[in-house]
Amino acid sequence: MTQSTSASKSENRYAAWLVAAAFIGPGTVTTASIAGAQFGYHVLWALCFSIVATWVLQDMAVRLGVSTKQGLAEAIQQAFQNRGLRLAAVALVIAAIGIGNAAYEGGNITGAALGLSQLTNMSIPLWVMCLSVIAGVLLWFGQSGLIERVLVGLVGVMSLIFIVTVIVAKPDIGALFTQALAPRFDSATFTVVLALIGTTIVPYNLFLHASLVSRYEGDSEAEMQRQRRSNSIAILAGGLITLAIMTTATATFFGSDKSLDASNIASQLSPLLGDMAANVFAIGLFAAGLTSAVTAPLAASYAVCGALGRKPQPQSTLFRSIWLTVLVTGAIVASVGFKPLTAMLFAQATNGMLLPFIAIFLLVAMNQRQRVEQAQNSLLMNALGLTIVLFTLALGARKVLGVF
Repeated sequence: MTQSTSASKSENRYAAWLVAAAFIGPGTVTTASIAGAQFGYHVLWALCFSIVATWVLQDMAVRLGVSTKQGLAEAIQQAFQNRGLRLAAVALVIAAIGIGNAAYEGGNITGAALGLSQLTNMSIPLWVMCLSVIAGVLLWFGQSGLIERVLVGLVGVMSLIFIVTVIVAKPDIGALFTQALAPRFDSATFTVVLALIGTTIVPYNLFLHASLVSRYEGDSEAEMQRQRRSNSIAILAGGLITLAIMTTATATFFGSDKSLDASNIASQLSPLLGDMAANVFAIGLFAAGLTSAVTAPLAASYAVCGALGRKPQPQSTLFRSIWLTVLVTGAIVASVGFKPLTAMLFAQATNGMLLPFIAIFLLVAMNQRQRVEQAQNSLLMNALGLTIVLFTLALGARKVLGVF
């Protein structure tokens, strides 16, 4: 095995877990907490849909990356023979991922800054500035160093704490089934439903995952099976963590006279941690936010470079200019004074509206047998993918029409 192959294998080994860590960011913690606090398990159906849809789409991204040795953006570039369609697809990718990630980045930085502001006397805007510099340094010198591994580890610890808290709090399982079997989907729950979908099925993760697994130079069939197994386990774990967050918020806030806000969101960990809940929650929110604040601009660079027909080179001027633009824009969004929880919820809802367009491109790419060969979508995967596209399109259309 050559040195480059060994490096590629090392980089790809935890690709699925990096993707899972990316969607367990502050937006997920916030959105799942708001969903549980306001609506209990009546919106659990949206989380279940999101987990299945995430698995379906990330599985396609894995098969695309391993079989073609290309990222999703490069595949979109080559999927359309008609020049007009190709230019339209490229423009949409740049807008959806470039602009969309800027909004998402604002939520990431806001979440990390909120966590640190609760640990210190420094204001959120000041922490936004500091965190933007830290994220920029991590991106400039590479995202796979010790600092990021520590942050991902902290997110893992935070996730474990939520799961243990659920066990300690002994939630009402009867209420879970009763409410879950009485799903709500109305004007009151609409934004939360869209945000749950947007925070779980993250469009930029499709680009990031395909790009990461495309680097492996060994046996494609063996690597594909390994990556698909890792993807299934990581997505299921991410779904269980999100469910745990929703459950702790439901047990603490739903049906009570308390309303969730930035000052008391950590109280859902009190059954396990008592007076330490606020500090532990703040550390986890910081770690989740900074980890996602690094991966979102990184994915934008992979996506936009590929869409422009340029090979993504982390040290190139173009690659760095893209992530820097996303990072700076996100910092500005995080600094303008939106309420922290509102800003993060809005970012997830925006993601939900962008998703169907990226999913359409992924479906087109996965049905070009001459390029993906044996990795081509089956009839079942196409049916599932089309269902996801139609449902999320309907959600996005309803959101847009609701503005007028």
